[in-house]
Amino acid sequence: MQHIMIPAAKARRCADAIRILSAEAIDKANSGHPGLPMGAADCAVALWGNFLEFNPDDPAWENRDRFILSAGHGSMLQYSLLHLFGFDLPMDEIKNFRQWGSRTPGHPEFGHTVGVEVTTGPLGQGFANGVGMGIAAKMAAERFNTVDFKPVNHHIYALLGDGCLQEGISYEAAALAGHLKLGNLVYIYDSNSITIEGKTNLAWSEDVEVRFNACGWHVQKIDGHDNDQIVAAIAAAKAETSKPSLIIATTMIAYGSPKCQGSSSAHGSPLGADEIAATRANLGWEAPAFEIPADVRETCADRVAELKQHYAAWQRGFEAWHAANPEKAALWDQMWHKRLPANLTDELLAVVNGKDGATRALSGAVLQKVAELVPSVVGGSADLAPSNNSDIKGSPSVQADAFSGRNLHFGIREHAMGAIVNGMALYGCFIPYGATFLVFSDYCRPAIRLSALMNQKAISLFTHDSFFVGEDGPTHQPIEHVASLRLIPGLQVIRPADGMETALAWQAALTYDGPTALILTRQKLPVIPRQGITSETILKGGYTVAAVAQPDVVIMASGSEVHVALDAAARLKDAGIAANVVSVPCLESFLAQPADYRAGVLLPGVPRVAFEAGRGESWGRLIGCDGLFIGIEHFGASAPDKVLAEKFGFTAPQVAERIAAFLKK
Repeated sequence: MQHIMIPAAKARRCADAIRILSAEAIDKANSGHPGLPMGAADCAVALWGNFLEFNPDDPAWENRDRFILSAGHGSMLQYSLLHLFGFDLPMDEIKNFRQWGSRTPGHPEFGHTVGVEVTTGPLGQGFANGVGMGIAAKMAAERFNTVDFKPVNHHIYALLGDGCLQEGISYEAAALAGHLKLGNLVYIYDSNSITIEGKTNLAWSEDVEVRFNACGWHVQKIDGHDNDQIVAAIAAAKAETSKPSLIIATTMIAYGSPKCQGSSSAHGSPLGADEIAATRANLGWEAPAFEIPADVRETCADRVAELKQHYAAWQRGFEAWHAANPEKAALWDQMWHKRLPANLTDELLAVVNGKDGATRALSGAVLQKVAELVPSVVGGSADLAPSNNSDIKGSPSVQADAFSGRNLHFGIREHAMGAIVNGMALYGCFIPYGATFLVFSDYCRPAIRLSALMNQKAISLFTHDSFFVGEDGPTHQPIEHVASLRLIPGLQVIRPADGMETALAWQAALTYDGPTALILTRQKLPVIPRQGITSETILKGGYTVAAVAQPDVVIMASGSEVHVALDAAARLKDAGIAANVVSVPCLESFLAQPADYRAGVLLPGVPRVAFEAGRGESWGRLIGCDGLFIGIEHFGASAPDKVLAEKFGFTAPQVAERIAAFLKK
């Protein structure tokens, strides 16, 4: 079915509807960013009205094109498009922009507003999310497309602003996208040369075209208000299949506003009633406030009707493909639903049964079994795979024109890695992970925060988890990082003590409806002795690993400190002090348990000690005001790990001595 492009006059009417509707909603809220929606409206209408494939009645359709508003402050552009093109976003929601309980928050939020693919606002993150989606689409196409039918043949579109490209994450992601030749990416750059402080030339003079050419992108420059140029550029970008495409669309911020057009004041301030009236007159707009003219609604409805025919044709083809390719169909169903085997726990525990070692190495062994059982799991490292133990053995690397493998190489680009992993998780089909040293979680933090906000199953493997890194010194020794990650709402932070806890950490990551950070050691750890402790108990996040009849103290620890705590408890026993030892691999899970379970572990009225190789703020809710924290509140030093343990007071005799002194007070 040949699509007849929307004529320029009709496209301009739709664009003007977006300009006025956006300005009115922002003015009613007395808050928002009218400049981008008004300036980028022509590009948005050309894309949505002629190219973007979707079905508003099935917004989760696997083969839909993805649209990302990377410049999320221009959210009214996206809300206007969703409303005009038939998504469940009624005019009352537009009128309620930025208000309590509305589906039109200040920045687009995934899972909150139907049709929003990504939570955007932190600039540059959406750019990198799109790269992750492009990688995922290429990998899915490699797995499922056949000669007779291609169930995956869509594009990833994004609308960017000047701020997106000034953020460093965009360059990291662009370089990887160019290297991988992601021809399924079409990005439109709304180049209006305005930021909050004024013209972009206050702090920016780079040649964006040269930068993206150097990264291996297909670049075009157009007038972003000329419908014919926009349509031709998008068509040319779709035709270029061996390179990602960037369309540099020169626009005027707040286009149509006589007073605010081209000014920085329009970036983040309502136009005001008088200027909206002047804009209406300038554009020849006569429809009442918050009313869409019939001709505009008809233009959009005609496009939606056409798209539903495309959708129906795909469904017919997919049904035939599903019947003709039973093995691929079974894999499709397993991967898109991210199904896990019923015996996953037993399979993972069998990998590490009775084995000691660094938890990074134990995690690497468990990962091989995870990969065998869960084909959705894919991932890679920021150039540290041999140290992170993050490769899936026997699987090829993902490279340009070769997307059948499961091992990704992000290069030394932790910022982009986190956001690309998010994009892959958002895309569907895959459960992605990214790996690096824990000290570099600082680079990943913005993306991790967003994965928590979006409830995405994105897994972070952080190895070299404490000052026990040793000789590399304080630059590579994380001190505050575990505590810092625990501050992110919705992030599951797991620091396992041995192989059993490591296997169950992977189990928890795969079953949790949100992101997980696995915190893993470089140094070898012994097997923790347990009797009568089930995997279900360990998965509660905290449990008594060694108990006495009448304890004088409860010692809590995580990760590499658990075996030291057990040794310290034995020494305290020799001194006449009885101690329970509690392993707390995941504070979040433990704190979420019923009060009676936690009380049975922590024993109210018994003094409490927490012991961890990091800062102690996150333990406050467990030890209270009168408890003792044994940790490290300063940066590390360059020396062998055993020397550092002695110098920093982390040996069992030193820990026992501190606990004994604490109990005497």
